[in-house]
Amino acid sequence: MQRNGVKIQKRGWGNKNPSVNRMRGEKLIFILTLTLGIMSELHLYAQNNPTDKTFKISESRGTAYELLNRISTQTGSLFIYDSKAVDNKKRGRISRGEYTIEEAVRIITQDNSLTIKQEGEYILIYKPQQKTAERVYSGEKYVRMEGVVLDRHNGEPVVSATVSPEGGSVGTITNQEGRFRLTLPDSLANRNILFSSMGYEQRKVSGILLTENDVTIEMMQSVIPLQEVIVRVVDPRSILLDAIRKRESNYHPRPLNITAFYREGIEYKSNLSLSEAVLKLYKSGLSPSFTSDQAKLLKMRKISTMGSQDTLIAKLRSTINAIILLDIMKYPTDFLQYSGMNMYNYTHTDITEIDGRRVYVFSFVQKEEIMDALFTGELYVDAQNHALVKAIFEVNPNHIRKFADNLIVRKSKTHEVTPVRVKYQVSYKSHNGLYLVNHIRGDLSFKVRKKGRLLTTPLNLWFEMANCKSDTENVEKFLSDQRLSTRDIFSDIQYTYDPEFWEHFNIIMQEEKIEEIIRNYKF
Repeated sequence: MQRNGVKIQKRGWGNKNPSVNRMRGEKLIFILTLTLGIMSELHLYAQNNPTDKTFKISESRGTAYELLNRISTQTGSLFIYDSKAVDNKKRGRISRGEYTIEEAVRIITQDNSLTIKQEGEYILIYKPQQKTAERVYSGEKYVRMEGVVLDRHNGEPVVSATVSPEGGSVGTITNQEGRFRLTLPDSLANRNILFSSMGYEQRKVSGILLTENDVTIEMMQSVIPLQEVIVRVVDPRSILLDAIRKRESNYHPRPLNITAFYREGIEYKSNLSLSEAVLKLYKSGLSPSFTSDQAKLLKMRKISTMGSQDTLIAKLRSTINAIILLDIMKYPTDFLQYSGMNMYNYTHTDITEIDGRRVYVFSFVQKEEIMDALFTGELYVDAQNHALVKAIFEVNPNHIRKFADNLIVRKSKTHEVTPVRVKYQVSYKSHNGLYLVNHIRGDLSFKVRKKGRLLTTPLNLWFEMANCKSDTENVEKFLSDQRLSTRDIFSDIQYTYDPEFWEHFNIIMQEEKIEEIIRNYKF
């Protein structure tokens, strides 16, 4: 099912992992052929009002969502609507014939009371009584934008997409279900909102259209010309070496402050332990010192449905230290070091893009004769300036048991905890021509076995950090008594819950199953 445009659906805090199809060779030819087939059915007659634009359609059946997508594909019209106005799951049919867009929408929705009008490049569908609401926190007005970002080609969520106002330094990212919530001061509400993700064309939507609605944003996969995929031959190692040499020209070399949202969680036996916080980070530019970056806790909240015995099975090593060291362009790991690269094989596997810029995709894996626990993964490098913009890597599954002591502290005397998979993701975003760390995530899977027993139970831990605001002016270090220790276990930190603060700060939305727990939890 192909999707187009922007649609609205009402949900709560949470809402899977998109897989970006790599368009090569026969796949590109197939897509081009399919596109020509669709266009052969299309008959448009230009009108001054796009809702009066007529088109021919064969008889179609399906849900309102599917039928509106059909119209969107044929006419090029982009829709915005709220689930209170349109029931996406309601099934219907439209007979073969020639219709205006407005006529077709009313047939599909079976509701003549809806207002249908054009706003810029979008067609709005809404109930006449809908109004935009404002929220006031501490005397300042804020507006909220919320929704889900989907892959138009396959309908899958686009994970870790950046959502931010045009020209601003604030923003958020989508969660593992593609959902986002962006809260902005009223002064930024009228700006265009940019949706950006690797392998997709950037989307730009007016903030006015998103305010206080629950929208569906559909992103198109980038199609790289076939000749570029085939002809372009590059040497991954030489480009990565150039990326290392150009660190100071590509990444912010001077100190800055980052306001970041941070989350870590543990799932075990259907129970959950979750810690969320707002951190202020001091980044010392590209200083080689591993002690130069600092973290300060601003706000925190925690929930736990685990019993006391479960929490003692394993404690995650300091994740504050992890989010500092996972800035791999400041603290290059072995696969980005001159000396360490000899332990890996590198392959040019793909070419993609982000925000209209070509990006090389390099795969790497440790050499077979190396028996240490190293990494395997993918590196995404800007084809023009050779800046690393994203990295996805994991501990080599063949040697992962050797990595256990790097992950867990305070092991249980009664249980054995064995790592199964350890995966990391790091992305950077451009700000005034220089790259800053944007998002860091770690996913760690273990199996737990009580000593003397055969059965094992899965234990999943994760942590992530999103850059919500970057400040390059009036940058400050933190006093020694304000700094978070990089050795402390984060979930053990004491805190005071501030509900008003959490109402308007930009967080990474929770997945649906976790959101349900949070809704029923009393902080």
